[in-house]
Amino acid sequence: MNFEINGKIIELYQTQEISERFRKREFVLEVEEIRGAMNFTELIKFQTIQDRTAILDSFSIGDNVKVSFGIKGRKWEKDGKISYFTNLEAWRIEAVQTEMAPPQMQPPDDGLMPPPDDQQDDLPF
Repeated sequence: MNFEINGKIIELYQTQEISERFRKREFVLEVEEIRGAMNFTELIKFQTIQDRTAILDSFSIGDNVKVSFGIKGRKWEKDGKISYFTNLEAWRIEAVQTEMAPPQMQPPDDGLMPPPDDQQDDLPF
């Protein structure tokens, strides 16, 4: 399963060497979600693995990004107890521009100025 989401990087962790053959790097994305008239902030932790840990090197905390990711689920058993884990594995991260504020309404620049209030005529048309 592959998904995409936009947000702002708020945490960026160092690469962890889990074993000789496995390494990962985690980061947290702040995502603003609008539901009706309410705004919610979601904090979502992702990980990159193996060679993809290097894709985070060009990003910093505060950067707005689009993350392409997959959902991975695993079963883990220890001492007869079974646990399940879900990871969000990022496989591509792209910088995105923040939305610009909409331009303010400006009066047309036609070279004509309205007359001062005391010189306006009172004609009904």
